[in-house]
Amino acid sequence: MARLPRFSPIDLPALVLQRGNNRQPVFADPEDYRFYLDCLRMASREHGLAVHAYGLRPTHIHLLVTPKQPDSLSLTMQAIGRRYGRYFNRKAGRTGTLWEGRFRSAVIDADTWLLPAMLYVEGNAVRDAEVNTPDRDPWSTHRHHCGLESSPVVSDHSVYWALGNTPFERQSRYQSLAAEGLSQRTLATLREHAHSGWPLGDEAFLIRLERLAERRVKPLPKGRPRAARTSEESAG
Repeated sequence: MARLPRFSPIDLPALVLQRGNNRQPVFADPEDYRFYLDCLRMASREHGLAVHAYGLRPTHIHLLVTPKQPDSLSLTMQAIGRRYGRYFNRKAGRTGTLWEGRFRSAVIDADTWLLPAMLYVEGNAVRDAEVNTPDRDPWSTHRHHCGLESSPVVSDHSVYWALGNTPFERQSRYQSLAAEGLSQRTLATLREHAHSGWPLGDEAFLIRLERLAERRVKPLPKGRPRAARTSEESAG
């Protein structure tokens, strides 16, 4: 079956996943992480991509972003891939592709899923047992959203701003949400959509997306088409 074209509508947030080729490491030391973040900062500003959250792991990256132009996401990721790929290959003395195929991206309903997606992106290091708490991870935006530091890469989403009228209120509320954590069901849903690339939202949201995209935005039901089953049942 032909792969559907990437769906990246403007002003709707997307959860992005990109892995190293064969799940090989794409970061070897702190200098690599810093250089990637510089690539992300420059490319996202050049191509009109708002970055709300990131989580960098040794073998993959997660981003939560909103395109401001039709090709913002693709152009940003292409620019990062070229610049960071050349840097990493030169430093490691290697050749060939660094990344595993094309990146994956899932459009999400901001009202319901923006904050859970932020917590998902920023909680990877804890889930991988690399740190005990998310504030100990220097390569995610958790510390930015909790007021422990300020990231020049981040453009905070309006849903985050709605957490409070002052920075302190927003940061305190977000810390509380992080402490509560995500349910296993929510975590599994976010993981599924991050890997599959299918949009995430309720039925009304998906119907609006389908009209906008003029293509299906969720997988086909498993098994044979219903019409075929009905026909066979009638014949029997």
